Amino acid sequence: MVNPVDHPRIFLVASLLVFWFSGRIGAWWRARHGNISEEVRNYFSLLLGAALTLLGLIIAFTFSMAVGRYDQRKNFEEQEANAIGTEYVRASQLPPANSAKVKGLLKSYLDQRILNYKTRNERELLQINARTFQLQTEMWSVASTSVVTLPSPMATFILGGMNDVLNSQGYAQAAWWNRVPIGAWTLLIIISIFCNLLIGYDAPERSGVFLLILPIFLSISLFLIADIESPRHGFILVQPQNLESLAESLHSQ
Repeated sequence: MVNPVDHPRIFLVASLLVFWFSGRIGAWWRARHGNISEEVRNYFSLLLGAALTLLGLIIAFTFSMAVGRYDQRKNFEEQEANAIGTEYVRASQLPPANSAKVKGLLKSYLDQRILNYKTRNERELLQINARTFQLQTEMWSVASTSVVTLPSPMATFILGGMNDVLNSQGYAQAAWWNRVPIGAWTLLIIISIFCNLLIGYDAPERSGVFLLILPIFLSISLFLIADIESPRHGFILVQPQNLESLAESLHSQ
């Protein structure tokens, strides 16, 4: 399923136009049906204040969700680098031929994981995922056959590290799939539209510039949330710094 917030720049422009148009509709409704009478103005002001307060709380809540998911992706990238580096060291306990093979596979696997973090091309991502799965199968096969002649504690030690390598990739992938629910985005956009309708209805006549203020603030806020929350298409992305540092260290040996 395509997530509509996967393209933050398009989302910024679209939300700005929608919110501004909502304010214009509110102004048109006021021009057609007249201004608010004094006897209901206090009630209307109370309603508008409550709606804007609710909107602010939902924006803060959604922003917190997006930042939490971003931090989670960063943490799993670090854990993945640690798991690969640890297993690379443990592979030294294998017989020389098997050790060299496992280490070579780990280096290739590490390169694929770095590409996975950096690519934005969906077709290239499919190829990377296929190669990653192939390398995982080969690494486990070589490791499981290489420990046959080793003592049981050492075999468990090495296979446990390989299991951590495979699991860390699954945890990282799950973190990338863990997105802010569409329902939360829908609620946020609907309340934003109603707030702009109310602002437009209460705005003074010939206040076109005034009707742009709230849409600009809202669209920029939602753009920032969408950018942080999008793991592959935004400006604020998780960089594989730990994986790249590990790759430089291993390839220099």
